[in-house]
Amino acid sequence: MLKVTTISRSFGDLRVLDGVSFDVRPGRMTGFLGANGSGKTTMMRIILGVLAPQGGTVTWRGEPVTQSVRQRFGYMPEERGLYPKMKVAEQIEWLGRLHGLSTEQAKANTGRLLEQLELSTRADDKLEALSLGNQQRVQVAAALVHEPEALILDEPFSGLDPIAVDTVLAVLRERAAAGVPVLFSSHQLAVVERLCDDLVILSDGRIAAAGAREELRAKHGTARFELVVGTDAGWLRDHPGVRIVDLDGPRAVFDLTGTDGDRADQQVLAAALRRDEVRSFTPVVPTLDEIFKEVI
Repeated sequence: MLKVTTISRSFGDLRVLDGVSFDVRPGRMTGFLGANGSGKTTMMRIILGVLAPQGGTVTWRGEPVTQSVRQRFGYMPEERGLYPKMKVAEQIEWLGRLHGLSTEQAKANTGRLLEQLELSTRADDKLEALSLGNQQRVQVAAALVHEPEALILDEPFSGLDPIAVDTVLAVLRERAAAGVPVLFSSHQLAVVERLCDDLVILSDGRIAAAGAREELRAKHGTARFELVVGTDAGWLRDHPGVRIVDLDGPRAVFDLTGTDGDRADQQVLAAALRRDEVRSFTPVVPTLDEIFKEVI
């Protein structure tokens, strides 16, 4: 497990990170979120040793993260750091050898990744000849070529169209399924919601929320439900303990405002069944976008 404990960092008088603590667990996809300037990139650079913390520790499997340990991590920076004049496959193979792979293993890993990322036909092209989206996929391959034990990815989905996002997601899920802890930042909250198991949300250099995705949904959710009946749901306006959020003919979204706890939703359902055909009655969980806006 990658463990971050009370990390702090300032630049002059600006406190960028203030006692930040979180875990990135094996086999879990951890979404790392925050507004611009919240400290995400600084935190990732500290994990990778690019910056030094001014307090706190980063450990891997219970031991301090040293340079030899970091060599076993995969890192993808937000800014592209590859060589535009170098051929795609040649470049990835070279990076694999830099991480200690044999020539044969680097070549085999490169071929497999290019196939998974649907770039096999561009293997002999120079990087600068590729679209920005394909360059981003090459950057992903560069982070994965040495079969890293942990992945730290800064905006890996930037510039990708929906099909390319799905392609990259499949590769990252495969690594997580093999037990690799994955920490990734993204401004594309819909993608994070699909992908992540856990969430860490930074606000002004501090942890605003952290935990498993479903736990955070439950914590920040309200007693909100959607009811769809056969004819019209307008009668809900007059039902005690109900506040209508959205009403459109047979469909109603509402909050429970009464004090009956778990019985209140059943009372609404019973009233609906007495009046009409009930086609669906489901709780409404908050989206990641709603949670993000609430906590930052």
